[in-house]
Amino acid sequence: MMDENKDESPDLSGLALIALDIQEPFVRAFPRGEEFVSRCTLAVKAAQNLEIPVIFTEQVPEKLGHTLENLLAAAGSPTVFAKQRFSCFGAEGLDALLKEKDIHHLLIAGLETPICVYQSVIDAIDHGYEVTLLSDCVGARREEDASVVLRALAGAGAHVLPAETVIYSILGDTDHRCFREITSLVKNA
Repeated sequence: MMDENKDESPDLSGLALIALDIQEPFVRAFPRGEEFVSRCTLAVKAAQNLEIPVIFTEQVPEKLGHTLENLLAAAGSPTVFAKQRFSCFGAEGLDALLKEKDIHHLLIAGLETPICVYQSVIDAIDHGYEVTLLSDCVGARREEDASVVLRALAGAGAHVLPAETVIYSILGDTDHRCFREITSLVKNA
């Protein structure tokens, strides 16, 4: 993912961003919901600029509502999967879509860190995916639970990094075609 060849942009064809359950009831229950949504919006817009597929999951949307409209709009034409299991791999068709698109590295954002994020990352690793958890794009009602889970996921093999670290690693340098757009997004996040 992070090949530093200055003559070419890195090959992002095997990369996808999965945004888990960013639905109004969950965001409202999160103490820093507005800041969380801002960071997730940065990740989604950066993925859109870099032409990285964005996939959303929704936990029981018929009862809990859908993904926040501004995030869906930021993604352009995202794919959305409904689910009842806590892991995103409980969403019918998700794993098949990832395999069809030859995705092997998942960037993960969303709610809630000790439940859906944890189970999704563990399942992703078990399914053979490389996982980068965007540490500032996940959230939990109880921060102390989230910090324990992030350490456990790092121990399980996930990369745990802030969105800007991942985004600028993809860019590699200031010559990248998206550098100015991404920097503008970062400044406004």
